[in-house]
Amino acid sequence: MSEFVYLYRRPPRPTDESPQQMQERLQRWRAWFADLEKKGHIKDIGQPLAQTGGGVVRDSGKVSDGPYAETKDIVMGFTVVEARDFAQAGELTETWPGFDEGGCIEIRPILRP
Repeated sequence: MSEFVYLYRRPPRPTDESPQQMQERLQRWRAWFADLEKKGHIKDIGQPLAQTGGGVVRDSGKVSDGPYAETKDIVMGFTVVEARDFAQAGELTETWPGFDEGGCIEIRPILRP
């Protein structure tokens, strides 16, 4: 088995989302994670990331607040999964609830020595 990181990307959420909509979204995410975990693919469930307050460090060592590739394309969190290969890592994302929000998942193989 190989390890991959899923970087979850999506546009900012609407500010008028109701508590019920937030709860429904959270339930879909939990169900998706539970399914991956039940099948033995979750290596590290990861963490959500703040939408603001991040920065970029270039070779000068100075921290700046950008530039980012797309401000509408926020990395909202990550998860480390185990999969047979890259193709299976992609297949595991097919039911990700973030697609309904206009999001996408960047899949990156993890290099281990």
